[in-house]
Amino acid sequence: MITGERMAAVDANAAALGVSRKQLMESSGHAVARAVRDVAEPGARVVVVAGRGNNGGDAFVAARFLDGPERRSGSDRDASRSGREYDVTTLLLGRAALIGTDIARENWDALQRSDYETREVTDSSEFESHSSSFDLDEADVIVDAMLGTGISGDLREPAASAAATINEADATVVAVDVPSGFDADGGDHADNAVAADRVVTFHDAKPGVDELDAEVTVADIGIPTAAERFVGPGDIDLARPDGRAGRPYIIGGGPYTGAPALAAQAALRASAELSFVAAPESVAGEIQGYSEDLIVQPYESDVLTPERAEDLLETAQQYDNVVVLGPGLGTADETLEAARQFLESYTGRVVVDADALAVVPDLETDATLVCTPNRRELARMGGPDVDDLADVADEIEAFAAELGHVVLAKGATDVITDGERTRLSRSGTAGMKVGGTGDTLAGIVAALLEHAEPLDAAAAGAHVNGLAGERLAETQAFGFLASELLEEIPTALWGGADE
Repeated sequence: MITGERMAAVDANAAALGVSRKQLMESSGHAVARAVRDVAEPGARVVVVAGRGNNGGDAFVAARFLDGPERRSGSDRDASRSGREYDVTTLLLGRAALIGTDIARENWDALQRSDYETREVTDSSEFESHSSSFDLDEADVIVDAMLGTGISGDLREPAASAAATINEADATVVAVDVPSGFDADGGDHADNAVAADRVVTFHDAKPGVDELDAEVTVADIGIPTAAERFVGPGDIDLARPDGRAGRPYIIGGGPYTGAPALAAQAALRASAELSFVAAPESVAGEIQGYSEDLIVQPYESDVLTPERAEDLLETAQQYDNVVVLGPGLGTADETLEAARQFLESYTGRVVVDADALAVVPDLETDATLVCTPNRRELARMGGPDVDDLADVADEIEAFAAELGHVVLAKGATDVITDGERTRLSRSGTAGMKVGGTGDTLAGIVAALLEHAEPLDAAAAGAHVNGLAGERLAETQAFGFLASELLEEIPTALWGGADE
């Protein structure tokens, strides 16, 4: 099962792996054509009703596969056809000049140049006029390719009138990917949606499609398994913010000061509008000295204590902050107890890093946690203890399931899992072994948690952090510092997402 949003990410990842969207469209169109052949004999009348997006592009390809080289027109249209030929008319809802993607436009242009029967429908009233050129009552099969995944709510014109006419027609309706009006993320069906007889959905079933009164076929269109398994540009697209939002609250510092400063600055670079650091008074000034962009809130103590944790909890709850807990905290007994107390009481979102990870295995909490251990920290938490985490991804998934939280295990290949789904991020370089890169990662994930689901934020955060390191390694190899990653985060998240 895969949502429309996730499917878009997988498509983008496949393209990054070398399987282009154009190739996938060709495979999708072929699958639709096969479904039409299953329900209609050669010579049958097929009307394709297509939108201006890639869903329509799939149908343009299907029309090309269905309509053979021997063309008929006028009085010959009703004549018997031989071989695999079908009497196909393709209706485009709207003007061809407004087709939304290059590959859909290429396939529309191919129909035009090859003299296939096509027509632009620019007025919804045309579906009520019973024009002899595309009367749907005459169709044996109607291919619904008006709207694909990512669409929710009732259909609007001209799709609404088209859907009504399709539903009234005495024809077998084959829907491309999902019926128009079906929400492939939530599984909702609009009141005026197309009622399909058959659905050809791609790669994997969409949520709720199995509840439709239709025969559903899942077509393999050649997407590599790696497009789902390995984090890529599609995962960044899925988690990328469309503006500044969020005020991460970094609770860290005491024995160490650079770690919370790096995490807080990384959050700003990854779209946070403000970044707060709660730290002991004895080191607050030093942390502030790293950047004037940070808002440092000192508390009386040399380290985090249970008494101070109560005050910080109140602040975090009041503003519903995404919290980063752990960078530079230290491992004093009272500090670990304070971390435990905070996590047991907080109900929001927390990135747990570094020293605070030690309290997670025995924790009972309603908070949403993203834990970011390195290899040694993972082993201390009770996870597998190996050099290459990718080799034990299944074991880490089982560990996350037992833990009940998202785990982002940092290594040469990062393993990101929520206990049911697992992603691997291969971005990064050996030069990122320098201290502090885990702190920048924690800050990036915290910023993305304002916009994305925990697994998506963790996967994208790991990939962005690694891409930032790769950019530095192009010129500095093993000589760059974690603080230099900060400059590269925006390009990796926005400008570098398609690299």
